[in-house]
Amino acid sequence: MPKQETRKISNLLQSLYRSKKKGLAWLIDPEKFSCPELFTQNFDWVKDSELDLIMVGGSDFESNGFSEIIDAIKRISGNIPIVIFPGSQVQLAENADAILFLSLLSGRNPDLLIGQHVQAAPKILKMGLEVLPTAYLLVNDGEITRVHTVSQTLPILNSNLNLVKNTALAGYYLGLRYFFIDAGSGAKSPVSSQVIESVRDLVPCPLIVGGGIDNLEKLKDAYEAGADLVVLGNTIEKDPGFLSEVLDYKAWYNLSLNVN
Repeated sequence: MPKQETRKISNLLQSLYRSKKKGLAWLIDPEKFSCPELFTQNFDWVKDSELDLIMVGGSDFESNGFSEIIDAIKRISGNIPIVIFPGSQVQLAENADAILFLSLLSGRNPDLLIGQHVQAAPKILKMGLEVLPTAYLLVNDGEITRVHTVSQTLPILNSNLNLVKNTALAGYYLGLRYFFIDAGSGAKSPVSSQVIESVRDLVPCPLIVGGGIDNLEKLKDAYEAGADLVVLGNTIEKDPGFLSEVLDYKAWYNLSLNVN
């Protein structure tokens, strides 16, 4: 019998969506864990931050030891939930809180539409992970980032609003309950405000946005356009002060909703 699945992360995302408050997540690439001890020393302050989630995965990491990486991150995360952002069925660990069950709808690679999912499903069942069925759309200005190379797919252009909207709508009709629009790690151009607004108006589900958000103005644009949760990546590792800046803004934004 599988372990009883919780709904902790689902409840968090649904709460953000319903309240119109904003959340913030940090995406950690497991490829950077050549020295877990050094990583935990450098980021021991994270547990005292106001991050809503920590995501782990998303690279072409194919080695053993993913569970040990989750353990190392737990040593710095405190009570911050850890969610797997899987690059493949290898990136699974029962000591995480949940997994984004991603279907890459913007591409036409069958392995990332359903192939990896079939291999992962029985493992996830045994682990009892909370599963978040998520439509994953890669959208930017045409830049090819690592995620596009690994997934062997091309991004949808920010300018192609009709294709973005139709793809999101198809995901909604398929029953996917969370939407992640990603420009790709290290992208110079983030997902445009017009794309975020279009999907927000069309799909009544929690909306996650990431990729290319490397300054406060881009974060503000994503929030104002309708993102419920913004995901930051290696910008935090390069400049931890940036995390403090965006967390302060998130706190101010959410407080202003209560005041109004």
